[in-house]
Amino acid sequence: QLVESGGGSVQPGGSLRLSCAAPKFGLEYYAVAWFRQAPGKGREGLLCIVLGGGATFVADAVKGRFTISKSNADNTVYLQMNNLKPEDTALYSCAATSIRHDECNVRGAEYTYWGQGTQVSVSS
Repeated sequence: QLVESGGGSVQPGGSLRLSCAAPKFGLEYYAVAWFRQAPGKGREGLLCIVLGGGATFVADAVKGRFTISKSNADNTVYLQMNNLKPEDTALYSCAATSIRHDECNVRGAEYTYWGQGTQVSVSS
């Protein structure tokens, strides 16, 4: 029920912006998070944002390089990734969960709706 886009191949040091859209429901009462899973590794929670209040959380692993933003008008959440490294290569997925407070986390088990993911590959 979520649709990601914007993945692709990029050289180290490059940037990409991923989008997460919800074509079938409004996100105003939800938190949306970005996760990634590299080959042979478990799912890693990266960032989240509350669509209504705007609170965010950023995991230490990507702090300073990745940012999350939203467009309530477009019902879309964005993941801006800068200074990409080969270890950022993974399938990136977004997920949404309904929330009651202006806070969010990146615990995947708490998220209800997921997208299919978009592949990001970083290599020279």
